[in-house]
Amino acid sequence: MEVTAGTGPRGGFSITHMLHSIIPSFVRRTKAARGAGFKKETQSLLASRPGHTPAKPELLNVSLQDRSSAAFSRMLYTLAGGGTLCGVAALVLLIVSTATDFWMQYRYSGSSANQGLWRFCINHKCHAHTITVAFWDATRAFMLLAVLSCFAGVVLGLSAFTNGTKNRRVRTGGIALVLSGFLALLALAIYTGVTVTFFGKRFLDWRFSWSYIIGWVAVILAFAAGVFQLCAYQRTNAEPAPSNNPDS
Repeated sequence: MEVTAGTGPRGGFSITHMLHSIIPSFVRRTKAARGAGFKKETQSLLASRPGHTPAKPELLNVSLQDRSSAAFSRMLYTLAGGGTLCGVAALVLLIVSTATDFWMQYRYSGSSANQGLWRFCINHKCHAHTITVAFWDATRAFMLLAVLSCFAGVVLGLSAFTNGTKNRRVRTGGIALVLSGFLALLALAIYTGVTVTFFGKRFLDWRFSWSYIIGWVAVILAFAAGVFQLCAYQRTNAEPAPSNNPDS
């Protein structure tokens, strides 16, 4: 049988017409085979992961809520931890400031001297204050109350790590820390005012020393600790409640 390539009506079987009918069918079958192979490969890959199931929209929403809640909890515990850390530092500095003898340094009869709330020292020989002065008593009382209040605030703040930041003891601890900073501020203000007006006229060469300075640092830390604790408590109460109506 002779195959011709004519295009006329009597030209016989046309090779061009044969190619035009075969090539599109071949391309469609190739694409279908590739799609089926990709689907089969995907299914086998998922089957090779034990416990893996395709994610559903409602499951994805729950996962996002869990991640958001975990991030929020970390932020709250960061605030509570920062407040506790500042509170511990403030407590240590308050104790050191109250107990040491370097609130003020001055010259007495040509010798170096320093004094604190409880003793005065001349040439490194220390003696207890024998004169009862009202401003010393007030400064001592406020500093001791500041130490006690700061200690209570730190102890109450630690409850955030055992009972959560929603516990009211966290708020009470924050208030106690702020109160501690306020009491120490009163003590330092009284001491500053009396020292400048009285000792500043009595001694020419005098200055505040490191015990007095770390008292001011303790005030700042106590206020910061109280603010951190109160922010942790307030943010916990402001957290929106999770939805209990999952999509069906």
